[in-house]
Amino acid sequence: MPLVNDTRRVYLDYNSTTPCASEVIAEMLPYFTQEYGNAASPHVAGRVASAAVAQAREEVARAVGTNSRCVLFTSGATESNNIALFGVVKSGSRRRKIVVSAIEHKSVLEPCLRLLDEGYILERIPVDRFGVVDLESAANLIDDRTLIVSVQSANNETGVLQPVREIAQLAHDRGALCHCDAAQMLGKLPVRVEELDIDLASFSAHKAYGPKGIGALFLAEGKVRSVLKPILSGGGQESGIRPGTQNVPGIVGFGCACRLVHGVLDAEIQRVSAFQHLCEEELLGGIPGSFVNGRTVHRLPGTISLTIPGVPADMLIANLTKVCISNGSACNSGAPEPSHVLLAMKLSRSDAECTVRISLGRHTSKPEIMEACREMITTARELRVKLGI
Repeated sequence: MPLVNDTRRVYLDYNSTTPCASEVIAEMLPYFTQEYGNAASPHVAGRVASAAVAQAREEVARAVGTNSRCVLFTSGATESNNIALFGVVKSGSRRRKIVVSAIEHKSVLEPCLRLLDEGYILERIPVDRFGVVDLESAANLIDDRTLIVSVQSANNETGVLQPVREIAQLAHDRGALCHCDAAQMLGKLPVRVEELDIDLASFSAHKAYGPKGIGALFLAEGKVRSVLKPILSGGGQESGIRPGTQNVPGIVGFGCACRLVHGVLDAEIQRVSAFQHLCEEELLGGIPGSFVNGRTVHRLPGTISLTIPGVPADMLIANLTKVCISNGSACNSGAPEPSHVLLAMKLSRSDAECTVRISLGRHTSKPEIMEACREMITTARELRVKLGI
């Protein structure tokens, strides 16, 4: 039996996933029941589906600052990251070095670790205590042996923004390609991939009020198209890079979600930033000794990495009756180890285990913020008493 939807919940885990916008759902529905043709079919039903895919591709391209020729649809940012890394490796280049930041998402780090078994060298760029990539270290690690550099646009746990353009320049100066996992940026801040001068970028629709199971890979025109090879074999869809029947309803929903961003982004940045400040002030004032990681540097609007010393994150989350927050990335749930992101920022293991992620979004309201803060403060205090702190 499915769980009953409890309307009393206060959902503050938007970095994990966002609710699908009602406009997105409405636009997708006909492609499940009426216009269900395969976009690769030559008949009229296929042509209708193909036209819908083409329109959505234009909308996604506009949202990320490129043209539709540079957008390939995938199942999400995880697949896009894998295509970018494994696809470049299959190019046959003699370069055997891969450079990534120490705080990348696991869908970047895990493929890189697999490549170690194939004789590749992996270097991780350290970050400072605020979670920002160290450019001096990057300049030393990226050299003429480097094949590809991968640095995310914004960290999924702390929200800290990264110097992607500067990293791309370092990579190109040494003849390497630059990839960016930009999944957390879409729908939260303006994205302009061509202005960043990167070669590849990954996106997921469900981070921006679109459906799950659909994403995109930005593939710059020029050198990268000649070297990126498909990692799957099959049909010729998505320029032969990502074969398989196109997810037309998902693609249509992704396009709609991107179109909606244009009308609300500026106002949302201001609104969510104000709520972020309010939430931080309430929590820091109500929980003595707590602190926000990366608070003094540029972050995504609405992302709060809160450490409550002495209160394990999993214990706090388990004792919250209404508030939905996380102890890091939902993709890493169940992992016994503390966040590699926080450890890279030089937090102690103990503090890393006592850190939660709060992420606000389009539907977050001021009353919800206040209710969430009250419950988190009360629960943290009660747990400290039980734990003898």
